[in-house]
Amino acid sequence: MRIVFAGFQHETNTFAPDKADDAAFAHGGGFPGLCRGADMFDALVPTANVPAAGFVKAARAAGHEIVPILWCAACPSGPVAQETYERITTEIIDGIMAALPADAIYLDLHGAMVADHVDDGEGELLSRLRAKVGDLPIVVSLDLHANVTARMLEAADALVAFRTYPHVDMAATGARALAVLEARVAAGKPFAMAARRLPFLLPICWQSTDDQPAKGLYERVELIEAETGVPALNFTMGFAAADFAECSPVVWAYGATEGEAIAAAEMMEADVLAAEAAFEGPLFDAEGAVAEALALNARGLAPIVIADAQDNPGAGGNSDTTGLLRALIAADVPDAAIGLIVDPAAVAAAHAAGEGATVHVALGGRTQPGDAPLDLEAVVERLSDGKLRTKGPYYGENSMDLGPSACLRVGGVRIVIASHKAQLADQEMFRYVGIEPTRTKILVVKSAIHFRADFRPIVAKILTAVAPGPMAMLATDWTWTNLPDAMRMRPCGPTFAEVSGKTSEPVC
Repeated sequence: MRIVFAGFQHETNTFAPDKADDAAFAHGGGFPGLCRGADMFDALVPTANVPAAGFVKAARAAGHEIVPILWCAACPSGPVAQETYERITTEIIDGIMAALPADAIYLDLHGAMVADHVDDGEGELLSRLRAKVGDLPIVVSLDLHANVTARMLEAADALVAFRTYPHVDMAATGARALAVLEARVAAGKPFAMAARRLPFLLPICWQSTDDQPAKGLYERVELIEAETGVPALNFTMGFAAADFAECSPVVWAYGATEGEAIAAAEMMEADVLAAEAAFEGPLFDAEGAVAEALALNARGLAPIVIADAQDNPGAGGNSDTTGLLRALIAADVPDAAIGLIVDPAAVAAAHAAGEGATVHVALGGRTQPGDAPLDLEAVVERLSDGKLRTKGPYYGENSMDLGPSACLRVGGVRIVIASHKAQLADQEMFRYVGIEPTRTKILVVKSAIHFRADFRPIVAKILTAVAPGPMAMLATDWTWTNLPDAMRMRPCGPTFAEVSGKTSEPVC
């Protein structure tokens, strides 16, 4: 087949302060920056853990002709700027039209994009594309955190989502998308589709597919798919940080017949509803997390990882809040490391002072209400140009550029400071400034779940903290306006109608 492909990825936290503009997509936020045409094959190397890389590798192995248009991603943030969205969407659609005729189209999207002027970024792109290409098959790979909308389901022939969190199966999902595309073309007509929207928001901190209940639910996805023989069954847990009406988990299935698709979707829906109450766990404030980590160290357990989950750059955080850092210093922790704190001005001061010097900085704390810069006298232990090679399962074997960087030390606390943000989800993001994570007793990472893929094998315990940051672990900590009244704000929790004062009686 001749397959045209493009990619446009952004996970939007509508409660986060910063927008995703042209510069954000040019950089890539830890993944390859914006690339076009044949350059996409060089940027999306076979070792990169992104869906497009897996799709291209599988398509080439199958002998298909792949026509690349454009691929880009930006670090999660507030909405995509209108001008940026329109520019990239137009270039993708115009590029696809110029590349026709073709047998099919593949798009590598996220599924939770909101732009300044469009609540449903992917649905809008797909609807515009469908209006141009008619009945040409369109297959899309999506993130496990997609907020799947009716427009997305209507405009695409198939949406194929990740099944792991940490997302270690991104490239594998691209390969699965190719298999679904091949099945759709072979069928010669669209699949039947059935979808079910789940009535509760899921905190990301309890979604790890290495743990229950998510682990068992995604095992059920594969089992039901195999038992029923449907071409694809999907369950996305949603991204509960987008204030629009279709923010929610969704189950959907494709089948040869409507009855086949409905049966698979309803089986999976029942399993998810039955597991609702199991999505829970302990949360610590900053001081409590540090105290618990020290107590575990005293029992001989190390390293301990504290997830600074609410300032997670992978969910819209700017990676610059100081809550956990303040707690580490206040407790005079003897052996800890925290990263990344993104502060280009502090990095510049460290580079000007040089390794071994003592520098005064007002670090971080500039983007989150309730936070403030932290005045520090720190030793500059190591300087770096910020270029490193990731090796862990999440980023894959990939090049990363964090910009000029440094390691500062205050007592026993070492601080990784960088110029560009990316979720700390790879051990090399400590090592590049001289910190060996396996020999550090307490590690604080600006991440919620993805770090687990690379860090879980080396740590004794993981704690989740709720220090200041724009990605609330509990949706009730935000003020929403657009959710359906019956949507439960957390598993087995109050509905939007109750929280917003529309009713004093439980809706469900």
